[in-house]
Amino acid sequence: MTTKAKTEIIVENGAEILVPLNKLKKSPRNARKTAHSEATIEALAASIHAKGMLQNLVVEPERDAEGEPTGFYFVTVGEGRRLAQLLRAKRKQIKKTEAIRCVLDTANDPREISLDENVTREAMHPADQFEAFRELTENRGWGAEEIAARFGVTPHVVTQRLRLGAVSPNLLQVYREGGLTLDQLMAFAITEDRARQEQVYENLSYNCEPYVIRRELTRMNVPATDRSAIFIGSEAYTEAGGVIIRDLFTEDLAHRDSAAA
Repeated sequence: MTTKAKTEIIVENGAEILVPLNKLKKSPRNARKTAHSEATIEALAASIHAKGMLQNLVVEPERDAEGEPTGFYFVTVGEGRRLAQLLRAKRKQIKKTEAIRCVLDTANDPREISLDENVTREAMHPADQFEAFRELTENRGWGAEEIAARFGVTPHVVTQRLRLGAVSPNLLQVYREGGLTLDQLMAFAITEDRARQEQVYENLSYNCEPYVIRRELTRMNVPATDRSAIFIGSEAYTEAGGVIIRDLFTEDLAHRDSAAA
């Protein structure tokens, strides 16, 4: 009777290895217990599809009851990216056996480094994100549809971020420093006239409610509900050179349109 001995290829800790996607598993020792949202996985998949996977996964070998390697790997860091790649495989964008770049970690406690990955990081300030989206449009000529496809969000969300990124840089800095709330910043974004934005900001008194900011910015405008505006119609008005201000941050845009007088 002969026995087939298992052999293990020794790979140095910290080495970069290529692992087939279908050989990667969720780590039972990952500190994150709450599942990633579908929106997050969708965004990650879109980003990876457009730019590739910019950050390696961190993995450890799976071992059987006898301590022998099974050929599978547990993902210690990067479970969201693993799920995103599985989504891409489901959509036939890649094969289930796609080689995924990983870093082998057999020295650290998986629970600790997965916790470290989620704790010791600081999210980008929203103002930086708004300006970065605007720069993609200005420097690369990308429209909302293309940006949306590359970041896994809707074109409407991109349009909102572009509008916020177009707010006066001075007011964006005030927002960064905590002098304005996001709701107030969205109110200023109702117009693209930066000089007018700054003028209204300088003249604000104690009452800085978003509706007050919108009211001051559109004081010289004719509401879309006005009889004359309804009579003329928005299409005829814009064809004649008129400008229509739309508030992108309300649910019912039709009732928030204002036609410039």
